[in-house]
Amino acid sequence: MKPISETIRKIVGFLNNPAHEGGIWLPNIQRNFVWNKDQITRLFDSILREYPISTLLIWKTMSDTPRRRFIDHYRRAHDHGDFVPGDQTPKLLVLDGQQRLQSLYIGLKGSLEGRELYFDLLSGFDAPPDDIKYRFAFHVPATAPTGHIKFKELVFSDETQSEARERIIEMMGKAGRTLQSSEVKQLESNVERTFHTFRDREMIFYQLLDSIDRPRLYREDDVVEIFIRANSGGTKLGKSELLYSLLKASWEEAREKLDELITELNRTGFAYTQDFVLKTCLTLLEKGARYEVEKFRVSGVRESIEERWEKIAAAISEVADFVQGSTFICTDKALPSYLALIPLIYAHYHFPEKSKQAKERDLYLIRTSLCGSFGGSPDSLIDAAVKQIRQDQGFDCQQQFAIVLDQNRTLHITQDRFFGMGYGSAHIHLLLNWWYRNFNYTPVYKGGLPQVDHIFPDSRLRSIKMLNPENGRMSLQKYRAAERNQLANCMLLTRDENGSGQKTDQPPEQWFADKDDDYLERHIIPRDRSLLRMDRFDDFVEARKLLLLEKFQPLLVNKT
Repeated sequence: MKPISETIRKIVGFLNNPAHEGGIWLPNIQRNFVWNKDQITRLFDSILREYPISTLLIWKTMSDTPRRRFIDHYRRAHDHGDFVPGDQTPKLLVLDGQQRLQSLYIGLKGSLEGRELYFDLLSGFDAPPDDIKYRFAFHVPATAPTGHIKFKELVFSDETQSEARERIIEMMGKAGRTLQSSEVKQLESNVERTFHTFRDREMIFYQLLDSIDRPRLYREDDVVEIFIRANSGGTKLGKSELLYSLLKASWEEAREKLDELITELNRTGFAYTQDFVLKTCLTLLEKGARYEVEKFRVSGVRESIEERWEKIAAAISEVADFVQGSTFICTDKALPSYLALIPLIYAHYHFPEKSKQAKERDLYLIRTSLCGSFGGSPDSLIDAAVKQIRQDQGFDCQQQFAIVLDQNRTLHITQDRFFGMGYGSAHIHLLLNWWYRNFNYTPVYKGGLPQVDHIFPDSRLRSIKMLNPENGRMSLQKYRAAERNQLANCMLLTRDENGSGQKTDQPPEQWFADKDDDYLERHIIPRDRSLLRMDRFDDFVEARKLLLLEKFQPLLVNKT
């Protein structure tokens, strides 16, 4: 590798510019730009403070690898950059340093969300190392404060330092800003420092991998490996993004296809991830559930994902639709582990017709999720589950339960944990799947979740006081939050039942007055209606706990 240094003004001028050795571009294996405005302005502050900003890594090649342009006028909604068709002409591709170079390009050549980078020429007084010393901000030109200048015009002007200084002072005077002598001195210092760090001094250092002069040393596979190693040392890239780099080396549309699927899956409040999709791909292709970069280097794996992508995406989407449409798992908060879905997706991918007819898929998902069967590191459980599905030529709920137990994982919960799944608990939405699964019930959605309501209204319980022995007054709150929110005081209501003028804070004695015994049974309410009086809350809870234990007995272990 050959070390090279350049001024910032020059290196920014080389971006997207074919006149300089074919130009500096972004290879298709690079992820999208992710820095925010604070990170960008902090970079410019670091440069003016002459802090090191790390060495870049650039690949000189004639490969027809697809590439992207650096974005000048950046908007988050359209952040991929324009693609440039591959050709076999010389070019420079950035392997490490995209975020820094893209930030410089936005600040010195373009804009961020329609705002341009301005520099406060009167900033720069002493500040701690971890604080901002030189103040930069993005402004709409018409609203930029007096004394803030458009930074690109200073860096790329043809003026000398003295010409730039005099022009700025004159401009501020016309705007009604008369400078004190100390401010003039600070302004002069900042103009000089800008010329020094952005125009005169070689502040950008990069290592050049030259595949034109040394084609045997830096082949395309070597460059992908160098890219992965360069970006895996810190927290710059997650594992899924490293795998993207491998996929995109042979599949140009990998990022767009995966992003498109994930966006669609999460459209209704879920949180499917890149890692989940890629782990699922490995499992469907019989490569095992363990999520390793090495597997994507095996010959044929990347090609198989591309070749079978439509079928893979369809299987994932159809199981996601089943989860949302056939259970009360309506959002991410009600699904503790997405990994429980992989056996269902595997069955749907390999045995689609039998999978659609499989019974108790909802029971499998609800029970394994409630009991945390797929918590921790469940790779061996997933592998055993798919092996059983291959053997059965389809999905069998009871066989899957046997596999869970065989793997020394549980399908039961303790009574303490069960009764702790009350109002506000994420698990209560799973519990409702078991509770209400045998009748036609349409939940009301609030923030995407079924609406859980207190049987004895929270507001009424909070108003109940007991004697305070310290002052002899009825001033102590009798029921704490844990008691008010416990599972035994929860039920699920329909849209009509919990709408305006309906249940709200009605006491249970009033709410259940016109409800028949079937309604009480549906919601597991004791038949003794005298327990519904506000002064019988403690008795009601004890009676209802017995009914809940009976209802959920298959899920529970006796010990607490």
